[in-house]
Amino acid sequence: MKSFQNHLDEEKIVAAIAEVELTATAEIRVHIEKKCPEEVLDRAVEVFASLHMHQTRHRNGALLYIAYQDQKFAIIGDAGINAKVGEDFWDREQKQLAHHFRQGEYTEGICRCIRDIGSELQKYFPYEEEDINELPDDISYGDQ
Repeated sequence: MKSFQNHLDEEKIVAAIAEVELTATAEIRVHIEKKCPEEVLDRAVEVFASLHMHQTRHRNGALLYIAYQDQKFAIIGDAGINAKVGEDFWDREQKQLAHHFRQGEYTEGICRCIRDIGSELQKYFPYEEEDINELPDDISYGDQ
């Protein structure tokens, strides 16, 4: 993943998040950093909390955490999502994202994952007319 950042199209990723959030009340974030200072799931949970993703009205935030230099990532959802989708959903998404990353398709993999999550969440958290964007759609960064 040496060329990860060079091949990342932030605009496409942010557009994918915005697109999904027009069809579901979900809140999706992508967080990228070079290194994962601890076990990847623990770090993802820590970032999830620091981004206040657990404070959404429907508890339906999802985070794609990526530590590109360590070649680690995790995809996690809040309690509202986890009550609806099974663990196999997250496992499938992780396998698909790993496949794209191995092919060097970083942006495509992230966007596909975002859209898949959105498609699944639309079933349980359809867009509501009074829905507001509770969290920013931009990519957050750690230790750059």
